[in-house]
Amino acid sequence: MIRRPALVAAAAAALMLTAAGCGGGSSESASGSSSSSGGGGGGGGGTIAVITVDPSNPYWKAEVDTTVAEAKKLGYDTTVNAHENDQTKQNQFIDSAISGKVKAIILDPAGAKESIGAVQKATDAGIPVFLVNAEIDKQGIAKSQIVSNNSQGATLGAQEWVKAMGGKGTYVELFGNPTDNNAKVRSDAYHAVIDQYPDLKLVQKETANWDRQQGKQKMETLLQAHPDITGVIAGNDEMALGAIQALKDAGKIGQVKVLGFDGNDDAAAAVQNGEMVATSLQPIVQGSTLAVQQADSYLRTGKTGVAEEKQAINCVLITKDNASKLKGFVLAQ
Repeated sequence: MIRRPALVAAAAAALMLTAAGCGGGSSESASGSSSSSGGGGGGGGGTIAVITVDPSNPYWKAEVDTTVAEAKKLGYDTTVNAHENDQTKQNQFIDSAISGKVKAIILDPAGAKESIGAVQKATDAGIPVFLVNAEIDKQGIAKSQIVSNNSQGATLGAQEWVKAMGGKGTYVELFGNPTDNNAKVRSDAYHAVIDQYPDLKLVQKETANWDRQQGKQKMETLLQAHPDITGVIAGNDEMALGAIQALKDAGKIGQVKVLGFDGNDDAAAAVQNGEMVATSLQPIVQGSTLAVQQADSYLRTGKTGVAEEKQAINCVLITKDNASKLKGFVLAQ
């Protein structure tokens, strides 16, 4: 299903938001869980459970660090767990949060359809759930669903990549996790632009699950099958960076135009040195901050403070012109 999130509420909230840093307040353990004690200030009190995907990925690490820091600022303790897109793990962490009587859950869900039951279970237990980065295919269960405007960001990236390709050539696509709506939305938006150019030919599409190592391995296989390709579009930076490494190893990095998505620091460096055409910055620091602020508002007042459950925040195109200003998913003004 293609997401069609509401933009108005997030835009209004963004006007009140100051950029938050990604400094950590938690320490990951080998099991993927950690805890942090809250500080002073705000209307907080009690524990917020943070359930993310995989903090070894810099995008999700920024999500965790920002969430924990904002919760601490508002006076909450936090627990952090990573489900690695495993629905069973996610359900276990939800059960643990319920039994621990946490005040709220900040969740990056393990699948749009697959996470509906977990969110419903927490809600039925009286624990409000606030989704960040990815959404579920049902409204009225979570209190907030805050995502990047993936279609808008992918459109910007595709337009820049088409220019770099000169409107012609053969290319391959690295697709994200199939259970995550973000993967399809970005791919669809890429193709809405690229497919207007009949001289741009997609020769193969592979799933690499948002992972750098899988991106490298899939790219190596794709190069064997299609040694003369001139372009790569990837659903996120980690897959794109894996593809770049494979292209370097094959001595082809100067011949292939690569497009990423996320705006992590390694991707910004790759854009600066000409290994990546562009990436689209996902405002994960902003989105994570909003999720905690809306959770705090709901716990204090019974309302999130925004008009819509589904909220989307626009992405920013990162090219050589502004890549040097990007650090920790925050673009300096």
